Amino acid sequence: MNTIVTFIQEGGAFMYPIAIVLALGLAIALERWIFLMSAKSSNRKAFDAMMPFIKKGQYEALVKMSDSSSAPICRIIGAGAARMRVTQDRDDISYAMEEGVMEATPRLEKRTSYIATLANIATLMGLLGTIIGLIDAFSAVATAEPSEKAAMLSASISVAMNTTAFGLIAAIPLILSHALLQTKTTEIVDSLEMAGVKFLNTLSR
Repeated sequence: MNTIVTFIQEGGAFMYPIAIVLALGLAIALERWIFLMSAKSSNRKAFDAMMPFIKKGQYEALVKMSDSSSAPICRIIGAGAARMRVTQDRDDISYAMEEGVMEATPRLEKRTSYIATLANIATLMGLLGTIIGLIDAFSAVATAEPSEKAAMLSASISVAMNTTAFGLIAAIPLILSHALLQTKTTEIVDSLEMAGVKFLNTLSR
């Protein structure tokens, strides 16, 4: 802990904004992960609850269930079941469910792109802190005694590089979190589309 505190203190003023960016990015990643896992679980439970009605052809029950449930999959299948009131055409029913998938996708992807942006900001702030630190270092060396210049320059460069290191330390977990959330989001969207296909195939049978 003492090493971490010393590392941050020696990095200068830019270490604190980078720490804030890291904390904000990790908070968003945690919130998105909890939301996606909750959505995945609720979709699975809702689809299992809807399957008996689908197999029995009780489409009005599906529409009522979609009105009372917050699970995206309920709204998607409910939209298909509601369209069956006016048409039995497979393509029309498929279009209605695709619209439901398009409505659900933005909610699943919400704020995920911020994490990649924060990772880039952390990296750039680290580089900016290093450049400003080097400018200050060379300015100080220019007025220092010749015997002290080498020691001052070495110490100043070491402090300035801490900012770049911390920027990368902050960016790496944020980039990994962004990739993981994107993968999980794609998995959920694919499961929604697969559920729609299963619904259509059950209608065909």
